[in-house]
Amino acid sequence: MTDAGALAPIIVTALFGREDQAFFEAERRAHFPPERNQLAAHLTMFHHLPPTLAAELRQRLVAETRGVAAPAARIADVMSLGRGVAFRIDSPELAAVRARLADAFAGLLTPQDAGGWRAHVTVQNKVEPAVAKALLETLRAGFRPRPVAIAGLAAWWYRGGPWEMLSRHMFTA
Repeated sequence: MTDAGALAPIIVTALFGREDQAFFEAERRAHFPPERNQLAAHLTMFHHLPPTLAAELRQRLVAETRGVAAPAARIADVMSLGRGVAFRIDSPELAAVRARLADAFAGLLTPQDAGGWRAHVTVQNKVEPAVAKALLETLRAGFRPRPVAIAGLAAWWYRGGPWEMLSRHMFTA
C-alpha cells in the first residue's frame, strides 16, 4: 500500500453481472448529468471505511465470496432521491453479507454507514427536483421488478475522483 493509499478511505460495492452492469450503465448515461458522471454504475455497501482495514477487509471479502453462490437479488422498484432517481435492489442474502461486515467493523463505521442500508443504484443525481420527479414517473410507468445478477464484491480507494480498485472478489460456487 502506498502512503497515499494509506490515507484514502475505502468504499465497498457489490459487482453486477455483465448484462445488468450494461443496463445500469445505459440508464446512468441517459439520465445522470454528464459533467458529474465520473463513475460506473454501482451498488455501494459502505461509503467510507478506514484505510487501516484494507488487509482485514480483503480477508473478509474473500471469506464472503470464495466457494459461495452469488446472492439472489432483484431490481425491486424505482425510488426517489429527492434530486435524483435510483433503482432499489432487494437482496436479503446481500444484506446479510453487509450486516456481517458492519458487525465486524462496528466501532469504525461513519454515521452514514452505521445508520442502515438502502441498497440502490443511482441513475440520476444532483438535478432539480422537478427533473427528478419527471424521470421517476417515466421510469415507474414502464417498470417491472426483475432479477439482477450480483457477481461479486469490490473494495476501492477513494481519493476524491474516480475510484481506484483495491480488490475484487467474485462469487465462485
